[in-house]
Amino acid sequence: MADGAENANTNVKPEKVERNKSKEKKKSKDQKLSVLETHGYTVGRSVGSGSYATVKIAHSERHKCNVAIKIVSKLQEATDYLEKFLPREIEVVKGLKHDNLIRYYQAIETTHRVYIIMEYAENGSLLDIIKRDGRIDDNRARKWFMELVNAIEYCHTKGVVHRDIKCENLLMDTSYNIKLSDFGFARNNMIKKNGQMKTSSTFCGSYAYASPEILKGIPYQPNTSDIWSIGVVLYAMIFGTLPFDDTTYQKLLKYKSQFHSLET
Repeated sequence: MADGAENANTNVKPEKVERNKSKEKKKSKDQKLSVLETHGYTVGRSVGSGSYATVKIAHSERHKCNVAIKIVSKLQEATDYLEKFLPREIEVVKGLKHDNLIRYYQAIETTHRVYIIMEYAENGSLLDIIKRDGRIDDNRARKWFMELVNAIEYCHTKGVVHRDIKCENLLMDTSYNIKLSDFGFARNNMIKKNGQMKTSSTFCGSYAYASPEILKGIPYQPNTSDIWSIGVVLYAMIFGTLPFDDTTYQKLLKYKSQFHSLET
């Protein structure tokens, strides 16, 4: 019986195997679309992909506008992300509402996927604009910096720290207003009873925007780390480049440590 089963598998023609794979992919895609269509979303093109998800544009019948749908596969992503960071991200964004934050609409969970429905910022990211224009003129830089500061101040007063502020995560709406996005590394309930911010020991975010404490791997104040990242964003807008050489970790740590010692 075992030999027969083995022979049966080896006799399958390659083109038939490919057709079967194609059918499985189509079935998975159809299931994905049917779930979203049931909730009133007409799915369009992909607009990006990251470490843990792909993002598609869709039209929402309920909201009468285009939305962004972050699609996370439960079968492909790391267990730590699915069990820790993703639920935390959804919990955080559900409790936030500010003009300079990407608005959260809803989350849909199925056996194989999680869909996070969010506001769609159609004018790309701040990074896209810096790449296109080089340095940002003072008027735009001032406006966008104040919008970012207002968004972070709101988050911090709510006990939320972002921990991944960077030009890629600053999106632009129709009127070119800043919309802070991607709360995948965010934490909430960070204010202690005495009003002080809790320390953090999760070392996340992007090296080029991270504070020296994160690079050194020591516990840090996540709210002040956010402020450090805001400063990096401001520098990037004004000069059209990042302030620190991040070609190697050791060189980046050296530069940031020297700057930090001068600052303090």
